Amino acid sequence: MKNQTLTCWQGKLPRVGIRPTIDGRLGGVRESLESQTLNLAKRVAQLISSQLRYPNGHPVECVVPPTCIGGAAEAALVAEQFQNENVGVSLTVTPCWCYGSETMDQDPLIPKAVWGFNGTERPGAVYLAAVLAGHTQKGWPAFGIYGRDVQDAGDSKIPDDVSTKMLQFVKAGLAVALMRGKSYLAMGGTSMGIAGSIVDQGFFERYLGMRVESVDMTEFIRRMDKGIYDPQEYKRALAWVKKHCKEGKDYNAPKTKRDRAHLDQEWEWSVKMALIARDLMIGNSVLDDLGYGEESFGHNAIVSGFQGQRQWTDHCPNGDFLEAILSSSFDWNGIREPFMVATENDALNGVTMLFGHLLTNTAQIFADVRTYWSPAAVKRVSGHKLTGLGAGGFLHLINSGPAALDGTGEQSIKGKPAMKPFWEISEAEMKKCLDATTWHPSITEYFPGGGWSTRYQTKGNMPVTIARLNLVYGLGPALQIAEGWTLELPKKVHDILDERTNPTWPTTWFVPRTGGTGVFRDVYSVMNAWGANHCAFSYGHIGSELITLAAMLRIPVYMHNVAEEQVFRPSAWTSFGTESLEAADFRACEVFGPVYGAKK
Repeated sequence: MKNQTLTCWQGKLPRVGIRPTIDGRLGGVRESLESQTLNLAKRVAQLISSQLRYPNGHPVECVVPPTCIGGAAEAALVAEQFQNENVGVSLTVTPCWCYGSETMDQDPLIPKAVWGFNGTERPGAVYLAAVLAGHTQKGWPAFGIYGRDVQDAGDSKIPDDVSTKMLQFVKAGLAVALMRGKSYLAMGGTSMGIAGSIVDQGFFERYLGMRVESVDMTEFIRRMDKGIYDPQEYKRALAWVKKHCKEGKDYNAPKTKRDRAHLDQEWEWSVKMALIARDLMIGNSVLDDLGYGEESFGHNAIVSGFQGQRQWTDHCPNGDFLEAILSSSFDWNGIREPFMVATENDALNGVTMLFGHLLTNTAQIFADVRTYWSPAAVKRVSGHKLTGLGAGGFLHLINSGPAALDGTGEQSIKGKPAMKPFWEISEAEMKKCLDATTWHPSITEYFPGGGWSTRYQTKGNMPVTIARLNLVYGLGPALQIAEGWTLELPKKVHDILDERTNPTWPTTWFVPRTGGTGVFRDVYSVMNAWGANHCAFSYGHIGSELITLAAMLRIPVYMHNVAEEQVFRPSAWTSFGTESLEAADFRACEVFGPVYGAKK
């Protein structure tokens, strides 16, 4: 069963506006181009709607105006139409010369790109260069899309290189539009002094167009004591948990083990906490029926974080279950869109999860970047010589708490381990993810209040991208990215390495793609350059898409292993230097500044 009702998306979702611009000279020129230009826009709209979906699974909607844009008056009419039809991304297309600053999109908040058709009959590429120069000069950066090969005027095909850039731009642009006006919900405050959980409201407001909402963790106690949750759903959820969430070994010492009655109570608490956390994020109409109208609204949250440690977990069950099950693509209500919930209220890692989710529509994995295992260290500890993918060593990604169950790798694409959008996940794959996961009584010394910890091992050879957003004093936000693969070790070796730390937590062995110079010269250097104790990882090599999104948000990327030819940023970035793209990115982001307000 695919459940699409439990979602943070309320109301109309942002659309993609396709702007067909044209040479405005009537008397023979415009008339000869009108049909060609409009049809070009319609083909682009069809491509986007057929290839891309919103996070709720629905096809992305496009808006194409009834006539082309030949000058300022028509540009204004289309801008009004786009505003009325909730357009959040702007893509201008043309096969010909047009009047640059008269036809350009001047909305400073909407991500924008221009495709200038590469044909010799009409100078679409000349308009592309002219209008991009105008965007750069006026301070409204736009992405330029220019096909590598010349096409005939009547060619209706959108070349592969053009469609790749177009879809990448739209995915990132929609991510920007989907974040705008939403909330980050901090459930609790700062966890154990972790910098990422010192939630910076100014960052959310100026860079993402979001607000920060905050509730004290005592709200969970209030709602549990007063029964402010759906009682029927609670019964159904608890029964589902007892059937599908397999308990594993209790690793506590005899003197710190909790008895069965206490463990059963911890399950009851954990399920209620999951329901309450979700309701806090998106609301629940059932609460209104119960007489709790205010609570029924939720906080309009697209992402949240749960503080847990230590004020909560020293006395109450931890948030591992709520974070793991909400972040997964399924629960007692069936297969559904995952929620983004960050451990330890690490808002920066939560945002990184959000970036990955909006670009891929898949669940995201929250993890500690725990250990670099060198070949020598693995050999000394386990007697095993690393070869193949892991020959240069690997990183141990292990979350001191939960991770989405999709991270088991039990879903598949063409027979290979994968993590998929919820609408592509089968019931059998959901069951495999559940069967591959065990739930263990939390280690009492860490969590005196109890709770349940998720444990699984991620399957190997999955392409994944780890990322982390950091805040840097005097600089602002900065993003780091590492593409690579999951690694599957022999069971004996896995057990030896895994049980050197807390064995009740999920493990992913990760190998970044290395080679050349800089921090990606070897695996150790990647670990040594990582900017925080956490990362989020997403299925697939999405580094180039993250770079495009970061540029839209004016967030520089200071570490990545994406091939230069795959880097796609606004054309204005080349004005800041072409020799060092990383340095140019920093300068451009500094000059243009955050989209929604001045840099603090």
